Order: sequence, then structure tokens, then C-alpha cells
Amino acid sequence: MPKLSKTTNEPAVECSNVVKQFYHYTHRTTSLREFFIRTVLRRPIHIRRAQFTLRNFSLRVEHGEAIAMIGHNGSGKSTALRLIAGIYEPSEGVIKTHGSLASVIELGAGFNPELTGSENVALYGAVMGLTRHELSERFQEIADFAEVGDFIHEPVKYYSSGMYARLAFAVTVCIDPDILLLDEVLAVGDKDFRERCLKRLHQFRDKGGTLILVSHDLELVQMMCSRAIWMEAGNVRMDGRIHEVIDAYCANVN
Repeated sequence: MPKLSKTTNEPAVECSNVVKQFYHYTHRTTSLREFFIRTVLRRPIHIRRAQFTLRNFSLRVEHGEAIAMIGHNGSGKSTALRLIAGIYEPSEGVIKTHGSLASVIELGAGFNPELTGSENVALYGAVMGLTRHELSERFQEIADFAEVGDFIHEPVKYYSSGMYARLAFAVTVCIDPDILLLDEVLAVGDKDFRERCLKRLHQFRDKGGTLILVSHDLELVQMMCSRAIWMEAGNVRMDGRIHEVIDAYCANVN
């Protein structure tokens, strides 16, 4: 599965003093006329204030580690994952990843609804750098895992939410990345889908893949991970062994 040589001294993921801020706009200039008027009067084009999501976020994940990110909604978990995935650019700080990276942050995000399942698989594989031969070797495995049947040749806009989820997960895990980022992916789907996903994730982890999992399912993260990061208000409150962090988190919640 994972292809990266483990002789490298570089970590799989390294985040150094990362800051991410979004903005709350109290006024947006939306017309060319207003733009010229505000420019002539030397008024700000937009009026906004910064809202921080992450402050001085630092994280080092070694190759082969499986870590969980836990915390309340709005604590910055998903933002951190999007930054590592390259979906967001950090406002400050440095993020480095070493090895091929795949993410399932929003199931089906990036799928073109007008394309068929097989066409979306080919598109995703191309983005991940797979050759036609490599994609051809993996295609049947992806189709079998997704269990969408003949719908693999139909536009994904006709898929049910379950079919969409299965195909998105299948194409991500079956391309054999070195680093896998997951955000609440197992919160959807039926029991059979969840069990197959867990089996696949165990195989990925046992063969040396690096896993970063965001989830509110504490039972799941204890099953999959050996280390946890407790996020609170955009900061890392605790980083340590999975059971110690979860015990501290639960004590705080209670």
C-alpha cells in the first residue's frame, strides 16, 4: 500500500506555528460605481475584522503514526485538516508533508456531478498522479469496494448519498496514498459500509500508512489511533497517548 521509503528522516506531516484567520465583513463593496466612489473618498473598499480559527498550531506526525484530532465543534479540527490537505492556505506559518497525500474531508468533494462514476475515478486518479496503467490496475478494486454496480457508468448526480459516499471513500483509499486524512467519513453509510471502511483502514495503518482522523466518535478513534490531539478554541490543549487525552477530554466535558 503506502509507497514512501521509510528510510527518510522527514516526518510525514509537519506544521510550524500555523495561524489561520478568516474575516467577518460588515461591509462589502459589490459594484464598480461604489468602488470608484470609495476610492476617490479614500474609504476602505471593504470593512472587515479578523476572526482567528487557529493560533500557533504546531504538529509533527511521523510516518506510520495514526492520530486523532478531537474537540468540540468549532475548535479548529477540520480547519487544521484542510490546511494539511492544502485546501486552505495558512495566514502564517509553514506546513510540510512528505509523501503522497489523499483526503476525504467532504465525501465526494471534487466530483463533477455531470461525469460518470468511472470518469470521476479517472479524474481523481490523474490529480493524484496515477498513470493510466496504475489506474487501470486499481479500477476494479475501486468499483468492487464502492459496490455501485452498473451505476459506475452513470453520472454521479443520479447517485444516492450512500453510493456517493462509498465511491468517494473507495477512490481515496484504493489509490494507496502515504498519508490519509479523514474527517467524520465514517459518520455516513450503513453498518456494512462502516465495517468495510474500518477493515480497509486497519490494513492501511498496519502496512505503514500515516493516518490523521477527525471524529467525534471516541470509541472509533481509540480503536484506530494511538495518539490524540485535543483542540480547543483554535489551540492544541493536549497532545499525548490516545487514552490519556480522551480521559482528560471527557472529564472536562463532564
